[in-house]
Amino acid sequence: MHPLPERARLTARVKRLANEHGLSVSAVTSAAPFPEVAEHLTRHVAAGHMDGMPWFTEERARFSCDVRNVHPTARSILSVAISYWPGPTEKPDDGVARGRISRYAWGADYHKVIKRRLKALHAAIEVELGHTVEARRLVDTARIVERAVAARAGLGWYGKHACLIVPGHGSWVLLGELVLDLDLEPDEPLARDCGRCTICLDRCPTGAIIAPYTIDAPTCISFQTIENRGVIPREMRPKMGDWVYGCDVCQEVCPYTRAAAEEPDPDLQPRGLDNAYPSLHWLLGMSPKEFGDVYHGTPVPRAKRRGLARNAAIALGNIGTEADIPALAAALTSHDEALVRGHAAWALGRIGGATARAALEGQHKREPDAWVVEEITGALIVS
Repeated sequence: MHPLPERARLTARVKRLANEHGLSVSAVTSAAPFPEVAEHLTRHVAAGHMDGMPWFTEERARFSCDVRNVHPTARSILSVAISYWPGPTEKPDDGVARGRISRYAWGADYHKVIKRRLKALHAAIEVELGHTVEARRLVDTARIVERAVAARAGLGWYGKHACLIVPGHGSWVLLGELVLDLDLEPDEPLARDCGRCTICLDRCPTGAIIAPYTIDAPTCISFQTIENRGVIPREMRPKMGDWVYGCDVCQEVCPYTRAAAEEPDPDLQPRGLDNAYPSLHWLLGMSPKEFGDVYHGTPVPRAKRRGLARNAAIALGNIGTEADIPALAAALTSHDEALVRGHAAWALGRIGGATARAALEGQHKREPDAWVVEEITGALIVS
């Protein structure tokens, strides 16, 4: 057996170190730009599929497609992933009206988890090689097209839901990159795809997957529950079900994802039930301190307290019963955010009945916010 060339040995050493530092899947690609991805993204932005995220511009798309814009001396990109699939889980049948949080947000903020592990990996590479290595640690907040990097590196392939599918893990992975000035041996892209399967398109609650590999962000539940800081369009609300932060439906129905290995990462597991399936009544009434106590250090604060309470009101409008009217009525009359009061009014109208109507009529007379009054008026019509 011939020994591996030096470049291949170096690449194997780096991958071994990645695995030892909690980055269980890794692959390598060159630092060459992604011109075809730049063209696709600029068309995607121009078509309005990123509306509502003003920071994602055509300029950002073009910039992100050349890693040397953020690390000029880059020679290779180590694409890494951590798995977070804990196995099948369901909301507890405990008589409490509960919402759902997307699994990636159950535990610690993955941006910090991955960056911390990449930092340790970088240090280990320098120790292993005995010299300084120029590197840049990146996660999805950076200007890099990380799914394109991972696909070219052969870490996985694009699913029709636009998530990366990694063999053995499905799309239950979170990605990061260590950009290096080392000349590593690139891996080959995987010659795999989803074939004729369209289950993610068929089962998306809002039809946000408008074509294979194409997501219309404004109609995605994840966008609405997290990135939309204002009023959720009325036509969207009934489609949101009980999701209060993100949505996992397109991943849950994917055959590759259903076959994923159960490898729950300790850092990404929920600290308590409210980190995965929170009480909707509690979300409606939580104080700023309670919000911080439960969700600090997780991805959830991105939605803000007011956004999470708004989402809880919508969820109660979709799954609630007469038993939930007092909590919604209390939010309608006393919540400090008009955004929450207005969505609570909508939910009361959806549940209906004499008690809900009485709460709506009472607040209609004293509500100071014009938009909330409009929501109350609409709810009275349908209740």
